[in-house]
Amino acid sequence: MAKKEAVKGANAAEPAEKLSEKAYQKELERLHGELVRLQEWVVQKRLRVCILFEGRDGAGKGGTIKALTERVSPRVFRVFALPAPTEREKSQMYFQRYLPLLPAAGEIVVFDRSWYNRAGVERVMGFCTPEQATEFLRGVPLIERAIIDSGTILIKFWLEVSPKEQTRRLEGRINDPRKIWKLSPMDLLSYSRWYDYSRARDEMFDMTDTPESPWFVVRSDDKKRARLNVINHILNTVPYQALPREKVTLPERQKPQGYRDPDYPYRYVQEKY
Repeated sequence: MAKKEAVKGANAAEPAEKLSEKAYQKELERLHGELVRLQEWVVQKRLRVCILFEGRDGAGKGGTIKALTERVSPRVFRVFALPAPTEREKSQMYFQRYLPLLPAAGEIVVFDRSWYNRAGVERVMGFCTPEQATEFLRGVPLIERAIIDSGTILIKFWLEVSPKEQTRRLEGRINDPRKIWKLSPMDLLSYSRWYDYSRARDEMFDMTDTPESPWFVVRSDDKKRARLNVINHILNTVPYQALPREKVTLPERQKPQGYRDPDYPYRYVQEKY
């Protein structure tokens, strides 16, 4: 099937050389400027955009989302990474906890993992029954069609990392005090079940990669290229224009009119650096 072939070859034809830091930063700066223009357009035209990031542990979802959102307003680009469901949420309809988080007019909502948890981690780790997983996969196209029919632009990314690169990244987390928080017992179990996740991913693509709501695979062994490609794809998917902007000049600062700095004994932070 075409869908499976697209996923199977996701790591084929990787670039021979990784992007240099200088070239990466230069292009990222340009793309950030375009994201600001996109943000202004979304707000003015009251668009609704929803972006999903899925992929294996260590595929680079967090870093890609950070690159996407670090220069825009968090009031427009709203990021959600939901914790495990509460007992009350477990008793609800599965989609219920996600629906209130969908974007309102003038918002771009980014999910760091999404309702597709049921098709991946919940299914592989036995947190849901096979029947629940199948029911979910059958229902997703209907839910997503309703989201899209409501006027929301829905973009779904799957970040595909190779076994070798995933191992390198997870080992790096073990020995780096800045990253050890990213490594949970669940990550270790997920790592050991590579092919269970592969089978789950393949069926997820077969049942939820639709013409209305397609999956876009991102080769993520090269983090820099992956981040740039994701941002570029979003900019090419969401129609926008640069809005006219008046030239900004700083107003003249008021005169002191007798004001003097107080003799208050400020408690300054220790200037160690």
